Amino acid sequence: MAKNLVIVESPAKAKTIEKFLGADFTVKSCFGHIRDLVKGDKAIDIESGYTPIYEVPADKQNVVNDLKRLAKKSEMVWLASDEDREGEAISWHLSEVLGLTKENTKRIVFHEITKPAILKAIESPRQIDEHLVDAQQARRVLDRLVGFKLSPVLWKKVKPSLSAGRVQSVAVRLVVEREEQILNFASESTYKVVGHFKQGGKSFKAEAGTKFKSEQEALAFLESCKGALYTIQSVDVKPGSKKPSPPFTTSTLQQEASRKLGFSVSRTMLVAQKLYENGHITYMRTDSVNLSELAVNSAKSEIENLYGSEYSSPKRYSTKSAGAQEAHEAIRPTYFNKLKAGNDDSEERLYQLIWRRAIASQMSDARLEKTTVKIANDKNNTLFTANGEVLKFEGFLKVYLEGTDEDEQEAAGLLPPLRVGDHPESTSITATQRFSRPPARYTEASLVRKLEELGIGRPSTYAPTISTIQKRGYVEKGKNEGKERVYNVLTLSRGEVTSVKKKETTGSNKNKLIPSDIGKVVTDFLIKHFDQIMDYNFTARVEKEFDEIANGLKEWSTMIDDFYNPFHKTVDTALETAERASGERPLGIDPESGKQVIVRLGKFGPMVQIGKADEEEKPRFASLQTGQTLGTITLDEALELFKFPKTIGTYEGHELVVAQGRFGPYVKFDKMFVSIPKNEDIGSVNQERAIELIQEKQRADAPIDEYEGHPVQKGVGRFGPFIKWNGMFINVSKKYDFDNLSHDNIVELIETKKQKEIEKYIHRWDDEGISVQKARWGRFNIIKGKTKIELPKTFDVESLTLDAVKKMIEEKAPKKKGRAKKK
Repeated sequence: MAKNLVIVESPAKAKTIEKFLGADFTVKSCFGHIRDLVKGDKAIDIESGYTPIYEVPADKQNVVNDLKRLAKKSEMVWLASDEDREGEAISWHLSEVLGLTKENTKRIVFHEITKPAILKAIESPRQIDEHLVDAQQARRVLDRLVGFKLSPVLWKKVKPSLSAGRVQSVAVRLVVEREEQILNFASESTYKVVGHFKQGGKSFKAEAGTKFKSEQEALAFLESCKGALYTIQSVDVKPGSKKPSPPFTTSTLQQEASRKLGFSVSRTMLVAQKLYENGHITYMRTDSVNLSELAVNSAKSEIENLYGSEYSSPKRYSTKSAGAQEAHEAIRPTYFNKLKAGNDDSEERLYQLIWRRAIASQMSDARLEKTTVKIANDKNNTLFTANGEVLKFEGFLKVYLEGTDEDEQEAAGLLPPLRVGDHPESTSITATQRFSRPPARYTEASLVRKLEELGIGRPSTYAPTISTIQKRGYVEKGKNEGKERVYNVLTLSRGEVTSVKKKETTGSNKNKLIPSDIGKVVTDFLIKHFDQIMDYNFTARVEKEFDEIANGLKEWSTMIDDFYNPFHKTVDTALETAERASGERPLGIDPESGKQVIVRLGKFGPMVQIGKADEEEKPRFASLQTGQTLGTITLDEALELFKFPKTIGTYEGHELVVAQGRFGPYVKFDKMFVSIPKNEDIGSVNQERAIELIQEKQRADAPIDEYEGHPVQKGVGRFGPFIKWNGMFINVSKKYDFDNLSHDNIVELIETKKQKEIEKYIHRWDDEGISVQKARWGRFNIIKGKTKIELPKTFDVESLTLDAVKKMIEEKAPKKKGRAKKK
């Protein structure tokens, strides 16, 4: 047995590190956190100074037992979790759960998984930093308190099953406010004038210094330019330069990977994690742009080797973020002379991005020559301006140019030789109608940038926050490709002015973040009743307080106490006095019934209601379709929803009915319910389209095989591809070719599932319709019909008898009836 046990967070990291250490070291993974706050509202003992109550989840029990066994046999345990607060907390939890002592425990950290870095860490161990642990614990406790106190308020005042969070709710607010700005934006059109010229046989263009507000003004200007003589009034040549961007931090990597690779924030972090664990890049959660002396020298050597010494210009970048504490170095390759790395296309592409950015940061500035030319004419006072750039030395541009979130970039081009007094020929002048644009919707990456600008969150929280607000249904990614808009182009050419209409696509929200109706309603409610929680400055101030705790400047329980006491009172007040929020908006009067039409948030989502509950006739309801929102739906659109269910024809002797259901629009045919695709307008579905959808479903549902007298069907559901047999749904893993399943494959899948079904039963009394089944987290359930009794974890299920089980079921039944009666 090895004398030393090294514990890291992931198996991939363990495998990489084990190669660097000798036979005296065993490297094992704890698979992330081994302990977490207990479930429910008992996780924080508020009366005892906000003491957190932790537990080891059932799925980590075997890992803990294995590590305990190894730790007892080892002379020294080395805790090598990540170097940020989360990693420090993991080491502390390991120390507590494994019963480690200071004498036999050493804490090591490293910024990269390379042999020199690991050996250096072993040579300079330290103790667990209690201040970092306190900071992580403070964040965890505060976020749990906010979530568990706010969520019940939302359940009661808005809608069941909702949740709120200190950072997530503020992130949703940003998206909601941006959407409001877009909806309230009034677009205005102007005419941009561009002149097309020739000099010495070479063409170039110049923009007029004036934009015109109307077609009449633009037309009058073009008319005034007929027969004009153009003269070069000035030529201004200035040397310029472009500087490289600093190496990546977590947020800038997320932004650039989104722009250049199309990666989501969570995908970027997942791929970066793999690159880090395999020793290819430094730690990927950092807000520092600093590079170590070793990295700067290594980059210098590689630049000189690849491009020459004139391309090398070592630089030091300082981190602007006041709270930068998560790590000590930017994201960079561990070895600059490794030009490619990664096990798949995603890893290779992200590595290339990181390598190019880091290398470029240490390269020379690009040197430019910028030329600005002013052109006058003898018919009016408007000057045209032409801009040109000549790249004198490419410097870092040989390797990398940072992307931009702007939709349009107009690069300055090369200009022909021009001198003051020259008379360039005007080939044409165009006045193009352009519309002012509202603020851009956030992408995942630009939302991260905004959170960072406001000081909200830290490198480790950006990706989880962006994922959470989408999973909770508060924010979704747009799918609208936009709509066509007509614009006008006026052209003066050969003494004649012509006008043509052109089309452009505008308003696309594809892959942009859009607030859902529930996101808007919850945000409005929280701003009204919990303005402190939703305040950007407050959320940023909390982050600074976490930093102070991490630096030993503040006691964590005091910080929690200062927040919790007023917050708790606000929660009580909201529960007592806040009115129910539904985002209700009156649309007008239904012409048929004369009753009021409103839109609001209902139990199953946004809906239209005709009539009121206190009227003799019950209100009528209809769910909103995809793309319709509480804030934008019109009266006509709302009334259109009440035309369903609607019979649109017959097929094979059965009526075809189009209807709107809880899970979206569908076609009903005999006993079959066929979903209408989400992006399809329910009103456009006619008999022909309905039959097409039915036949598609019939083909999809057709048996692909038969086993033991039962047909086998296949499909794709929420959790991926599956086959259905004898009422049983069986997931099909990637091990199988789903498109070409053989009979042997199907038999194997069914028999494996049958065996699992058998194994999950501890007892079965088929005559009574009763069974005892395995459940999650090492628990067991007694099942009879719809009755389910969860047994305590410590219950001896092997000793259960049928009589005992029957008695428990009988005792359970009256309680259910009692609750139902009381309700």
